[in-house]
Amino acid sequence: MEKGLTVRRIVIAGVLGAIAILLGVTRLGYIPVPTAAGNATIMHIPAVIGGIMEGWGVGMIIGLIFGVSSFLNATVPLFKDPLVAILPRLFIGVTAYLTYVGLKNVNQYLAIGAAGFIGAMTNTILVLGMAVIRGYMPFGVATTVAVTSGLPEAIVSVIVTLAVVAAWKKIGSAGRQKSKISGDL
Repeated sequence: MEKGLTVRRIVIAGVLGAIAILLGVTRLGYIPVPTAAGNATIMHIPAVIGGIMEGWGVGMIIGLIFGVSSFLNATVPLFKDPLVAILPRLFIGVTAYLTYVGLKNVNQYLAIGAAGFIGAMTNTILVLGMAVIRGYMPFGVATTVAVTSGLPEAIVSVIVTLAVVAAWKKIGSAGRQKSKISGDL
């Protein structure tokens, strides 16, 4: 992987950031659920994909976009706090990247799926942890939300991340053609 900020990284961060903005502005990224969280989200997925495809920096930028969107579109008091809405989201793409890098030599599919799961759980655990620390909810409620919303979000993240990244990288394709999008084999 190339070091530093490249045109490719800027473009991919821009495209995935635009998807995150679209999901936030249209509210398509927030799925209403009858839990204390109020919404389940798929908005972490672009940050996960960005982290896997282009590194922790791109993942962090997209996570920032997700966090700011969450903050600006907040309908519940805990997400009107930037320490809850923004700060935890910075780490989604970072943990996804580190998970992917740590496992990619074992198995690409495992690495991508695990990165999708860890990125989603990073969002859940850090947001709910900060909500508990800041006094917005008791630990028991946070645990219930993590199980009822966080685990389904993580499962969806695994499925979508696997589909998008495997297609993008052309993993398992019959020919060993060079991808025009990713430049990978």
